[in-house]
Amino acid sequence: MRIILSGGGTGGHIYPAVTIAKSLSAIARPEAILFVGTKQGLEADIVPKEGFPIQMIDVAGFERRLSLNTIINVLRTAGSLWQAHSIISEFKPDLVIGTGGYVCGPVLLVASMMGIPTVIQEQNVIPGVTNKILSYFVKLVAVGYKEAAAYFPAKANVIVTGNPIRPDVLSVSREEGLAALNLKPGCLTVLVAGGSRGARSINTAMMDVHRHFAGNPAIQILHVTGQNEYNNIVDEYGRHGIDISNTGNIIIRPYLYNMPQALAASDLAIFRAGAIGLAELTARGIPSILIPYPYAAENHQEFNARVLEREGAAVMIKDAELTGQRLIGYITEFLESPEKLQAMATASRRMGHPDAANVISRAALSLLRK
Repeated sequence: MRIILSGGGTGGHIYPAVTIAKSLSAIARPEAILFVGTKQGLEADIVPKEGFPIQMIDVAGFERRLSLNTIINVLRTAGSLWQAHSIISEFKPDLVIGTGGYVCGPVLLVASMMGIPTVIQEQNVIPGVTNKILSYFVKLVAVGYKEAAAYFPAKANVIVTGNPIRPDVLSVSREEGLAALNLKPGCLTVLVAGGSRGARSINTAMMDVHRHFAGNPAIQILHVTGQNEYNNIVDEYGRHGIDISNTGNIIIRPYLYNMPQALAASDLAIFRAGAIGLAELTARGIPSILIPYPYAAENHQEFNARVLEREGAAVMIKDAELTGQRLIGYITEFLESPEKLQAMATASRRMGHPDAANVISRAALSLLRK
């Protein structure tokens, strides 16, 4: 068996593909797995580090207005179809799976037209444009949220699987997580993260939160600022008289390489609302305060957050309405009413799909028997 996976641009498209690839390797032991991506996307760096070969095609997304770049991208798309055809013809896959991003378009379209079983995996409540188009051609659409099914054509073969998460997200115990990060047991542990690049609005709002809870033995805060934000944020805190090193209950880091340990240790998360981050939170049953990224395509992060809020697993604050005082209000409420936090944790766990990668893999493999 030979399998192609394609997903590109952001980690939200790439890591699900990598996770599915590892699941397929364990379940089906294929002869070969090949990734197809672009040189510009993060896949060029991430996929080789994960131990998989990758080939590149030249494709870019369309702007929403007529311009020279739009014309250039149309020409690139035509060329990318030929490149995808060449790769598929040479590799001869039995199965092709896409997890989103512009690169999936030509790869899955060509594979479908060649009669090869094809699958797309959509992580968000509001599907991306590429996946909406591809749903007319592929054999199977696997969605992370049941609400996404309504955005695909009625004839599409849609199944609800949840979003694939890394196995190590679930393999770490709370005790191991606390020990790995030098955190204390017996108090409310709050994990704050705005993504790998950070979130300026969250980092700024946290200044008041740190000032308010500094030295409070009932709570500890692990705040991941993002690499690009760290120095500016620490300097800004210093200018406002916040000495993090002497609080005893606040840790600020630019980046965490051991996020599974941080998730295992956490009682509450303050996050953006990217689909994979939410999948990891719900798989572990972590309640959250969500601040959706306001410039995400189709505003999909807000739709993701609203689903969790509606199910009682999270509360949502719009980015434009975010203040330190609002965060303090929610955190104080959870400290004073732990039963509310526990109810949110139960709702979060109920939404989790810890076995999503294996469910997607088995559904994809079943197409080979039809």
